[in-house]
Amino acid sequence: MSNPIEITDEIVLSKIYHIRGKKVMVDRDLAEMYGVETKVLNQSVKRNTKRFPEDFMFQLSNDEFENWKSQFVTSNSVKMGMRKRPFVFTEQGVSMLSSVLKSDTAIEVNIQIIRIFTRIREVLLTHKDVLFKMEQLEKKLLKQNKKVSKHEQEIQVIFDALKHLLNPPVEPRKAIGFKSN
Repeated sequence: MSNPIEITDEIVLSKIYHIRGKKVMVDRDLAEMYGVETKVLNQSVKRNTKRFPEDFMFQLSNDEFENWKSQFVTSNSVKMGMRKRPFVFTEQGVSMLSSVLKSDTAIEVNIQIIRIFTRIREVLLTHKDVLFKMEQLEKKLLKQNKKVSKHEQEIQVIFDALKHLLNPPVEPRKAIGFKSN
């Protein structure tokens, strides 16, 4: 790998996964963005293990790896480079990568990735603020009037719909794939 791919926000966002309750990026995706081989990236990390504690980087468990792999529809996982459990990096781990991968490309890519992680965090905080303000307004309306008018009922429906959009119920996902006998 010599040429890094063109990095857009959409590409970076598509490479962020939610694993163990954390937003992470996979070593192979990061290596591709930096324009290096995955083994080069991992060797640099292994030479600097003190810089990558468990909350910066971890290796997927076998179950996590199988689940992650099953998200890719492919008949040849060897060709996709998915023979080994990958390492994944949290936002802090991605940031730390810039200190071990010192190329200009790595620095530029890191800056862009960190900016995207920051925007994601800001959007999540904005949603929490909106929900908090809605709840305050809802309580205020209920305190002012014990009798609920049709108008207030309609407002309550809007509040409920917005709460549902901001905090959708977590439903267990159906297992997909082939069943073996």
